[in-house]
Amino acid sequence: MRVEIWSDIACPWCYIGKARFEKGLAAFAHRDDVEVVHRSFELDPHRAKGEAGPVLEMLAKKYGRTLDEARAMEAHVASNAHSEGLEYLTDGRDHGNTFDIHRLLHLAKERGRQNELLDLAYKANFAEERSVFDAETLVTLAVEAGLDEAEARGVLADETAYADAVRADEREAAELGANSVPFFVLDRRYGVSGGQPAEVFTQALEQAWQGRVLQPVGAAADAEACGPDGCEVPPRD
Repeated sequence: MRVEIWSDIACPWCYIGKARFEKGLAAFAHRDDVEVVHRSFELDPHRAKGEAGPVLEMLAKKYGRTLDEARAMEAHVASNAHSEGLEYLTDGRDHGNTFDIHRLLHLAKERGRQNELLDLAYKANFAEERSVFDAETLVTLAVEAGLDEAEARGVLADETAYADAVRADEREAAELGANSVPFFVLDRRYGVSGGQPAEVFTQALEQAWQGRVLQPVGAAADAEACGPDGCEVPPRD
């Protein structure tokens, strides 16, 4: 059975959702028969390449909040991350265009190192003060994931490399009705949206395996997610 996961490196709920999915998969009896494929989704595709800025300032501007309120929003996400055993910096991170990261992830997929690069990119973005919007950082992460340095540099230097693959993933997401991430498609029949609890993923895997109807693609129960308009945030008090 194949599970496809649409996500973006800039999405904190994708970072958290991946950890929860993996816990749910670990509890699934047929986990060794599941192929997991990560697909591309850009939350901010119109942001200029190389234009990166502080996350807190971006959040404050996007939601019309103060910087203190933006910090509180990040603290809410950090609490969820910490509950899954993930590190999460609430300050000092930046935000930018993720197209190059997705192109490198397609190279990594061809070389059998996609999951390794994805984990390293998430950790660099959310848990370390390493900008994933810097080409040299991306090359370093690619090498750490087991990719050839020259090949990784070649992909980044050629803006057409894997560009069609990224766009194809994004078209598929639109066709499936996915307008936020993370978005999980099980066996091309069932869909689960958002960073659901691990047990929800286990149940979804079991029901998909057995062929029972879980939920139509695009109609999963509400859970925290990120979309073009931003990520789920707690309401004002």
